[in-house]
Amino acid sequence: MTYRELDPAKLHQTLETLQQRIDARFPSAGLSRLCRDLIATAQAVTQEAHKLAQPNWPLRVGVSAIIIAGAIAQIAAFKLLRLENVENNIGLLGNLEAAVNLLILFGGAVWFLLTLEERTKRQRALDELHKLRSIAHVIDMHQLTKDPAALLQERAPPRRMTKFELTRYLDYCSEMLALIGKLAALYADRVRDPVVIDAVTEIENLTTSLARKIWQKISVIGEIEEGAAD
Repeated sequence: MTYRELDPAKLHQTLETLQQRIDARFPSAGLSRLCRDLIATAQAVTQEAHKLAQPNWPLRVGVSAIIIAGAIAQIAAFKLLRLENVENNIGLLGNLEAAVNLLILFGGAVWFLLTLEERTKRQRALDELHKLRSIAHVIDMHQLTKDPAALLQERAPPRRMTKFELTRYLDYCSEMLALIGKLAALYADRVRDPVVIDAVTEIENLTTSLARKIWQKISVIGEIEEGAAD
């Protein structure tokens, strides 16, 4: 592992530290349980990303064997056509058309087999990235109910947070979103598929956008604190 690559172990360590901080501050909050789910998802995601980075040798050997067998079958089929023994142009054209059709079908089959590993890995990566995207939206739902305007209400709602607690809660949400973006980036490092890279970019843009909304709330809390100090 070099300094130019994301280290999954460091990501796990950061998530576990964040979990401890959330448990210490909000032990009974749903955000704590959500962070545990994120840790479990992160372990599955990093394991899958590592597997996808490795060549699928059984599949490659099987594909190679099928292609070789298909090539041998093509040669045998051409010999059966016996183009040199055709007596008229109509027969020659018919046999040539059959030969071209065989080549087209064989070429399509070869392309399908050669891209099978890539398409399989792409689908597996997209499935894992969908899990991260879903957790990001759940985190957003948690922060939506944390409105800084509640700090100015005279009649406090149930389980009202202090300014410090609300800031910490929103900060934890922002950190979780940032870590989701980094977990998604593991796939861009290990699967150089354009579709996967686009999906990773989409998740990074999503988490950045959601974190921006959170920091706007934190800024409002800071303004409220400044107003109270005046």
